Amino acid sequence: MGPEVFILIIIFGAIFGVFYLFFSTRNKERLALIEKGIDASIFMTKRQETAPIAKVLILNFALLLMGIGAGILIALSIQHVFGVTNEALYPGVIFLMAGTGLLTGFKMTERLDKE
Repeated sequence: MGPEVFILIIIFGAIFGVFYLFFSTRNKERLALIEKGIDASIFMTKRQETAPIAKVLILNFALLLMGIGAGILIALSIQHVFGVTNEALYPGVIFLMAGTGLLTGFKMTERLDKE
């Protein structure tokens, strides 16, 4: 077995450990509260009326892809107009525009939640 197998085992073991600790601790806390006689309604959180998750995901994904496309177009334009041949041009502009798209999606999601 190569080192790749051990790395995968460590990664999956860490993920399992985090989830196990989260759920076992949550269960112990709830059992302790029930034993003390605290009302169980604190476990039932009221859901706020928010925009459907599908709309939010589609909106953010669409804006991310539009930002990546705009980043490629802007980087290509900068390369041809200004003659810049730096290797960091494309990744820099792509990440900048993708981040701008995600920020725009966040602001639009906030507006959807207010409606």
